[in-house]
Amino acid sequence: MVDRDLATDEVAAVRPGPGLRLARIVTELTAPAVLVSLLTVVIGWHSAQGTARGLGWGLVAVVFVSLIPMAYILGGVRRGRLTDHHIRVREQRRVPLLFGLGSVAAGLALLAVLGAPRPVLALVAAGLVGLLVAVTVSHWWKMSIHSAVAAGTLVVLVVTFGTWLLLATPLLGLVGWSRVRLGDHTPAQVLTGGLLGALVAAVVYALLR
Repeated sequence: MVDRDLATDEVAAVRPGPGLRLARIVTELTAPAVLVSLLTVVIGWHSAQGTARGLGWGLVAVVFVSLIPMAYILGGVRRGRLTDHHIRVREQRRVPLLFGLGSVAAGLALLAVLGAPRPVLALVAAGLVGLLVAVTVSHWWKMSIHSAVAAGTLVVLVVTFGTWLLLATPLLGLVGWSRVRLGDHTPAQVLTGGLLGALVAAVVYALLR
């Protein structure tokens, strides 16, 4: 059972039984830090025609968009300020999201000064806008950031590599199911996160790249 004293948001009980282990695996494999890191490296690599230079740009971006924010979150977990690395309690999300916002903004500024490729800058800018949306919404409601990042990742890949990647759309449903199955989100929170993540990626990344 989920301790309802952990949050004021509605949190469903985690029912033991089939699917629970799969839901945990899906949630970990599609965690925002994982997807953002992989996507940033792929876009960096692709932006320079598959050269080591492009890979380097992607790795530099990963430091600011993923590694630094995640290090802050894990530090908060160790100190007892955060319940876990997924930050299940909505009231605990604001400060880590703001810290992540600052890290991404600093990374974007550095990458721009160093002359990073446009697709890398566009992706980091989309991440910055996405975090602004997450900070705003999380003040009132626990939108699914897992679903937002998963949907945004798919849109970026479709814009970059072609519409054939829309075949992967059912995977978004799997991500959303895992969040609901674990009692971390309601279907509405999953759907809203996915729609906002896709919208930000479609507008910001597609326009700036």
